[in-house]
Amino acid sequence: MLLYGASGHAKVIISCLQANEVSVKGIFDDDLSKKELGLIPVVGSYRPDYEPQKQLIISIGANHIRQKVAAFIQHRFGKVIHPAALLDESVKVGEGSVVLHRAVLQADVQVGRHVIINTSASVDHECIIEDFSHIAPGAILCGNVRVGEGTIIGAGTIVTPNLTIGKHCLIAAGSVITKNIPDFAIVRGNPGRIIKITSF
Repeated sequence: MLLYGASGHAKVIISCLQANEVSVKGIFDDDLSKKELGLIPVVGSYRPDYEPQKQLIISIGANHIRQKVAAFIQHRFGKVIHPAALLDESVKVGEGSVVLHRAVLQADVQVGRHVIINTSASVDHECIIEDFSHIAPGAILCGNVRVGEGTIIGAGTIVTPNLTIGKHCLIAAGSVITKNIPDFAIVRGNPGRIIKITSF
């Protein structure tokens, strides 16, 4: 496997891959001062001719940067699910996505492309997590929640059942979401209140 992004998030993905006995052959990063992460070489900016047969995961936590990078990658994308994660057999996970340590995904969950389901996140039945989203550590999505493209559900947030969270939203850590949230909203609090509508 190859990674793009020699970040703290990359360290977690490396841990996840090692738990699956998958080695990381190299990491691309545009910061040319970085030479290695742990014992893994950082090989410089992206090169499509570097280990072209290997799959790649974008190891960048920021949703909008992950989306930008995905547009020019020529390697095939991998995906990784930590063996301590619990996934119902009906769950679908898209390319480039990662499901990290002790996450739980229940029946008929659909995870899009380049999504992060982070440590100990809980995603209940029939949730749909669209591309380039991030469900942060300890977040809880109750049943039949839809999370739009590029949205982050902050650490420890609770989303009650049957809601839609729009695209490119920021739901602050520890929020409790009890109603639908429009696109581009910044939301905080218990109950969650819209602080601002941004432009992407």
